[in-house]
Amino acid sequence: MDYLTTFLSGYANYAGYLWYEISHPGWHNYFYWLLLVSAFFFGLELMAPWRKDQPRFRKDFWMDFFYMFFNFFLFSLVVYNAASDVVVKLFNNIILTIFNFDLQASNPMNHWPMWAVLLTGFLVRDFVQWWVHRLLHRVNFLWNFHKVHHSVQQMGFAAHLRYHWMENVVYRSIEYLPLALLGIGLHDFFIMHIFTLSIGHYNHSNITVSGKVSGAVLGLFVGVLIATSSLDIHLLEGYGIGVKFLAVLLSTIVGYFALGPFMKKIFNSPEMHIWHHAEVMPKDMPYGINFGISLSLWDYVFGTARMPHDGRDIKLGFEGVENFPQDFISQSKYGF
Repeated sequence: MDYLTTFLSGYANYAGYLWYEISHPGWHNYFYWLLLVSAFFFGLELMAPWRKDQPRFRKDFWMDFFYMFFNFFLFSLVVYNAASDVVVKLFNNIILTIFNFDLQASNPMNHWPMWAVLLTGFLVRDFVQWWVHRLLHRVNFLWNFHKVHHSVQQMGFAAHLRYHWMENVVYRSIEYLPLALLGIGLHDFFIMHIFTLSIGHYNHSNITVSGKVSGAVLGLFVGVLIATSSLDIHLLEGYGIGVKFLAVLLSTIVGYFALGPFMKKIFNSPEMHIWHHAEVMPKDMPYGINFGISLSLWDYVFGTARMPHDGRDIKLGFEGVENFPQDFISQSKYGF
């Protein structure tokens, strides 16, 4: 009964959270951040498209827009949030019973500053997701579900949101446990999720950006966090607005010049991710290339990075994609 109570409580809490998100617009509201990030990248696609002959509202745009709400909200409401509470509670109780050791209560990250918790959680999550992504391509049963995402034939930011609901089960089941045991709470998770959501939208967008520009954007982001003393960063607490402005400017310049040359090797990008969606894979990598979710770093470390040439106009999909189901219901049933 204890686990049933946890399940029902998780369901009820998330339902309340979801309704609060929709009914209370604000800067700390995930629902409207999702809309804002989507609108931002759609605006960039309209102003400076990489593939200029691609329709502004590309093929299946509105279906992918629906996928955004289904995968990021409805699925979580129905399954993920409540079930994950049960899994973590069960696992922690098993460890407590066998070893008399409470993993969550004894976690040293409970005393870390928020920036360190989020950075650690981001790196752990992205590393786990990289391996799960490879698994989706390597195991035929899982690849049949992952085909939904690879059925995209015209790339745009909303393609990031098209994926089979079973991927939520696979990704979240594997990634959530280590994150929860590290002490990553719901609030921490959604901060990371907004950041990774932005990178995912960027990777799939019909735009191209130099490493120096993306480095400057990252530097600006870090500078703003420092200047506003966010995420337990107190370096400039008590200083005037002039010092804080100079700190943001300096951080942006450092990002442009120091990080710029390395950004494409550290973070994923549209120029790299387009090759992951190519219809034809290299002969030596038949199961896929460029598996990075937010970081391309892992692909360079493990030898799966490939960028043969400018992939702007390469054909996307997989063999037989023309015969793949075209509507949401049929795609949701595909793979079983």
